[in-house]
Amino acid sequence: MPRHLHQHDAILFDCDGTLADTMPAHYRAWLHVTRRHGMAFDEDRFYALGGRPTRDIIATLAREAGVAVDVDEAAVVKEEAFLIQLDAILPIDPVVELVRRVHGRLPIAVVTGGYRRVCERILARVGLDGMFDTIVASEDTTRHKPDPDPFLEAASRLGATPERCVVWEDSDLGIAAAEAAGMDWIDVRGFHRPARVVTR
Repeated sequence: MPRHLHQHDAILFDCDGTLADTMPAHYRAWLHVTRRHGMAFDEDRFYALGGRPTRDIIATLAREAGVAVDVDEAAVVKEEAFLIQLDAILPIDPVVELVRRVHGRLPIAVVTGGYRRVCERILARVGLDGMFDTIVASEDTTRHKPDPDPFLEAASRLGATPERCVVWEDSDLGIAAAEAAGMDWIDVRGFHRPARVVTR
């Protein structure tokens, strides 16, 4: 086990952009929805909102654009547009390898702003199906990243105190949530950067 992990009792992993290189596929799915409804959503803002639930983002974009959107229907369309790309999704190898090393040795959880059913399919795609002690998805808390609630819920389920948890994340909102929960964190952007969909 890596030496730095001995100071922690549990590890919490974000899913998209942390365990799996899904962010470009998610952005392509977002463009499918936002262009249909005349909503602006550039790629930088997409990454800035990483960790927020799909429905929340749609509601925000629709309000800003002054358009009426069926949020639930648009969320379904967005997730289906993502899932048809699932076969092309690859693991983020250093993080996936860590999960395999600590599985059964430390309590581990996935904490995602996405839907549980989508997260489970991503985990299966990258070979991590059944590896986690619990999954905290957007359906499980009323407040989401950058609020600490999802990480605190995961720690509670694992029986770990927040200050003895470490979070692996790829977004500013996720890191803010980890800090608000009193947890240590590791930013995977230090060794992994997703490809851009829109070239500059």
